[in-house]
Formats: sequence, C-alpha cells, structure tokens
Amino acid sequence: MRSEASTPDKYVQNLPDDRKAALEQLRKTISKNLPKGFEEVMQYGMLSYVVPHKLYPSGYHCKPEEPLPFLAVASQKNSINLYHMGMYADKKLLDWFVAEFPKHSTAKLDMGKSCVRFKKPEQIPFKLIGELAAKMTPKDWITLYEKSFRKKS
Repeated sequence: MRSEASTPDKYVQNLPDDRKAALEQLRKTISKNLPKGFEEVMQYGMLSYVVPHKLYPSGYHCKPEEPLPFLAVASQKNSINLYHMGMYADKKLLDWFVAEFPKHSTAKLDMGKSCVRFKKPEQIPFKLIGELAAKMTPKDWITLYEKSFRKKS
C-alpha cells in the first residue's frame, strides 16, 4: 500500500486507527536512536530515513536525484514493515538482529532480505528496533553502500 502522503506527519495521520499508535511509536523510537545526519522524509510512498544530498551528493545509484535510502517503515495490507538496508548489506548486522530478535519478541521472525514484517502491532520489539537504528552512522552506511552497491569505475 503505497502512500501518496507528502510528509511523514501526513503519512501517520492517514493511517488506519489500528496502525497509527504503533507507527508513531516506531517513528519516535527510530528518531530517538538514529545517529545524527539521517533525515526523515517520504520516499517510495513510505516513511523513510535517508542520507541527504548535503552529506552524500551522489545520491542513490538507481536514481541519483533521490537521497540515499537507509531505513523505512510502511503500513502494508497485512503487516507493518521495517526495511533496513544496512542489514541487507552487512551479514554481521543481519546475524546480530536474527540472534537478538527472540530475546525481544515471542513472535516468529518474518523477514525478507531487508524487510521485517510485523503482522500484529503489539509484537513490534521497539527496544530492539532502537538498538538496530543506533548501530550505523550515515558515514558507516555510505562506506558500506559504496563497497556493496556502487559500480567501480
């Protein structure tokens, strides 16, 4: 469910009531823990946290006019999803998250390459999401991104 909201505030305001509180809590948790330098924006119809052009002028390699995506949260049809590009690019970070998840949630981990799906808002492990958000600075992400995704010229 891609949102047409133009701002993060409008995105949250337009959510169904049963999702609003969880998304607001996720937003607060991420904002509180994310290292300085990331910016909250709407990108690809989701609430997103990006490395802005002022820190990384090259932008996203697929669309250089877009800031470099890092983390996103979306209310989808059957779940609330967290997308974390750092876990996609860094196996050590992914392994840490997978090992920590059962310590923070009784739910079974439902995960794709960079996407963690939460079918029930009450099963979101906010403390763990905060720890995950804090683990990578914009500089760390740029370095990993360039190593993992940018074509060498």
